[in-house]
Amino acid sequence: MTKSHILALLLAVSAPALSACATAGSQISAEAAAAHQAAQTEVARLTAQANQDPLLKPWTGPHGGVPPWDQARVELLAPALELGLALQEAEIQVIATNPAAPTFDNTIVPMQDAGRHIDRATTIFGVMTDNVSTPAVQEVEAEWSPRITAAYNAITFNRALFQRIDTLYQTRTTLGLTAEQLRLLERTRDQFVRAGAAATPEQQARLGAINEELSSKFADFGRRLLADENTAIYITNRRDLAGLPPNIVAALAAAAAERGRPGEWAVVNTRSSVDPFLTFSTNRALRQRVWTAFKNRGDNGDANDTNGIIAEILALRAERAQILGFPTHAHLRMADTMAGTPERAQDLMMRVWPAAVARVHEEVRDMQAIADRQRANITIEPWDYNFYAEQVRRDRYNLDQNEVREYFELNNMVNGAFYMANQLYGLSFREITGTVPVFEENVRVFEVTDRDGSFQGLFYLDNFARAGKRSGAWMNTYRSHENFMGSEITPIASNNNNFVRGAPGEPILISLDDAQTLFHEFGHAIHYLVSTVNYPGLATTPRDYVEYPSQVHEHWVLSRPILDQFARHYRTNEPMPQALVDRINNASTFNQGYATVEYLSSALVDMSLHNRPEAITDVDAFERETLASLGMPREMAMRHRLPQFGHLFSSDAYSAGYYSYLWSEVMDADTWEMFEQTGNVFDPTVAAGMRNIILAPGNTTDRAEAYRQFRGRDPDVNALLRTRGFPTGESSEQR
Repeated sequence: MTKSHILALLLAVSAPALSACATAGSQISAEAAAAHQAAQTEVARLTAQANQDPLLKPWTGPHGGVPPWDQARVELLAPALELGLALQEAEIQVIATNPAAPTFDNTIVPMQDAGRHIDRATTIFGVMTDNVSTPAVQEVEAEWSPRITAAYNAITFNRALFQRIDTLYQTRTTLGLTAEQLRLLERTRDQFVRAGAAATPEQQARLGAINEELSSKFADFGRRLLADENTAIYITNRRDLAGLPPNIVAALAAAAAERGRPGEWAVVNTRSSVDPFLTFSTNRALRQRVWTAFKNRGDNGDANDTNGIIAEILALRAERAQILGFPTHAHLRMADTMAGTPERAQDLMMRVWPAAVARVHEEVRDMQAIADRQRANITIEPWDYNFYAEQVRRDRYNLDQNEVREYFELNNMVNGAFYMANQLYGLSFREITGTVPVFEENVRVFEVTDRDGSFQGLFYLDNFARAGKRSGAWMNTYRSHENFMGSEITPIASNNNNFVRGAPGEPILISLDDAQTLFHEFGHAIHYLVSTVNYPGLATTPRDYVEYPSQVHEHWVLSRPILDQFARHYRTNEPMPQALVDRINNASTFNQGYATVEYLSSALVDMSLHNRPEAITDVDAFERETLASLGMPREMAMRHRLPQFGHLFSSDAYSAGYYSYLWSEVMDADTWEMFEQTGNVFDPTVAAGMRNIILAPGNTTDRAEAYRQFRGRDPDVNALLRTRGFPTGESSEQR
């Protein structure tokens, strides 16, 4: 609207003026209609182009369409991203310039439908950056991450679009919306406001610059960390393999051969390779070297050092929070969580921390006693912890992890996870590898069907570590469930692990911890595969809820039905004997001090780092001082030191949110006790509640209320303490 149009409206004081006003209004309507028509024309033009682009066009093939990995070449990424973002911008303009009064159907619904082409391209782009991060992919990521961020900033800061959303929000009680539609409207408006939609133009300009700069720094952090994780310590003398079981020796040999050094053994600088080495190697000097390399990722003062980038990220986050009206980045990130405030998260963590630290001191005394008995003439250091903890486990519980490992063959445990999903939720998995494209030759694909035989979705499984793949384990959603446009779209989920492959033809044996990781990530996939969410905007649950469904599924690894059918000895095919299970259960709280402190120290440092108005500048000093103030045992280190803390610095996702694993674990421990109390780990009534209340609805209802509906009360914090073997308190519910 021009200034002359505004003036014409203000002069409406007489009949002639009213006539002028009508004329001006007609002119405004004509301009609005013309802008709307122009946007529609642009959408049609760009859609025609995008439908010819292999990375943008609708997925074709079976099962509602599949990702075109056979056409996903790095040189196609940049043009696809450019065209896809232009199309999305035009789609948003169609909504924002609509001359009709805003309604749910002409504003919120098309917003949910916009951006489908760019969503397909960024899905492929994201999988490539995580799994096949070649220098060429990293180059595209460095250029396009800030450009993608800028495009989404433009949507958030589109004042005409936000005005339509806000108008609907202000009149929401009169719109006759369903509860689901009302929640979508309210959450959409809240998300826009938290991202700066209501800020001044000057503030929005700065927010946009901050977001773009952050996206560049996230990509740079990830590139540097990956470079350090792609290094390895090579062993050339077989004597330096002393203590390592044959399957681990074979895995190290395979890793060396993959890196062009056959006849040697490579301890790759990732957890899946380092942890077994630290547990079994009798070469203390080499343990120290491996541990130091692993814990110093990103902190070596070289081209891959991340300390400077982290300080810059923290400064940008602090500034952004203040512009948006939040006292700290932690308050901003926690505004849409179950915990709600940093104080509530801190309270839960500090309820557990003292008992965990006390347990670590007990564990160290036990380890030191064994070292003294062996006349090792050492004081326990961090690179000794896993090694001597394993000896205590053997001494006290007659439990050897290598003995347990022989029952956990990878393919058997994959089948065990599928069996769990079938018994709990009626899902069946049929392998269709070879019938659809994959991004790497070892990726497996499964068709998922429900109890009635109806198609439920696809599941991609990428199990193995390799160069160019980031460390850790995670779930990707290629496509979420929806049906708001009148036809059902079925989900596609993937699990990505970093198990170490052994010699060709040899069974791949994994640890109990690895098996639990497998079931954990599979729990994430189940969450999406059973989704009944209508609107994609309600698919994602709060950060401190999203880990709950995954963590609870870890418990089935040691359930008797899984053990009897799938945890069978790789040579004899005998099921794991109950005597061994009893020893595992007797040792279930063993080393929980270490596990809890390793995790909680990372979560507490994360919260302290982000729950402050001014950003810290010396990352290493802050880490040391915070740990000292917490009373961190000197015999161990954080699970993720700040220079390599990808959860915090490869995106905003887990920043001020690493506590969420503990928050979720309260619900998961409480839920597992519910199953155990029935006497049937596949109890159909509890399982139905899990599927229908906890998993399938996504975020269509408040998740705290959903848990109360499922459990009949708030979660019992004492369930977590009992699981970890810590003293319980009087208060029983997490509030």
